[in-house]
Amino acid sequence: MAFVLTSPTFANGAVLPQAQVYNGMGQSGQNLSPALHWQGAPQGTKSFVVTVYDPDAPTGSGWWHWVVVNIPPTTMALPEGAGSGKARLPEGAMQVRTDFGTPGYGGAAPPAGRVHRYVFTVYALDVPGLDVAPDASPALVGFMVHHHQLGAASLTALYGSAGH
Repeated sequence: MAFVLTSPTFANGAVLPQAQVYNGMGQSGQNLSPALHWQGAPQGTKSFVVTVYDPDAPTGSGWWHWVVVNIPPTTMALPEGAGSGKARLPEGAMQVRTDFGTPGYGGAAPPAGRVHRYVFTVYALDVPGLDVAPDASPALVGFMVHHHQLGAASLTALYGSAGH
């Protein structure tokens, strides 16, 4: 079975619903993390990491919207709102700092003028967790994931336009 990430909230390649858009930076969304489901994790998976990344942000390095580490290997889903304090994260899981400056889900907030891609990824790791603090940078988490990744599955949403 292939390692696959899906969401009941949006389809791959679809527009991100308003509920998952940031509330601020010119946006008026609900800043609610979407429900995510995955299956087919590689054999030997000892933990998961979930990230949301905007490669189109005008920063030179993209924009990290959500980083969750140390998700137990028995977990195959995150409920809607888990990154927004409206639902629980799995026992042991931890959110780390995003490019908004704090841990937790930060929804889409592109500047006017173009559509951005929001890449939701679940990584299967060969270690039971990453030794990072809540104020760790997404780059540090990415470095650690790179060295422990058994597999990855992604789902991409779109958001933005000249009118947003």
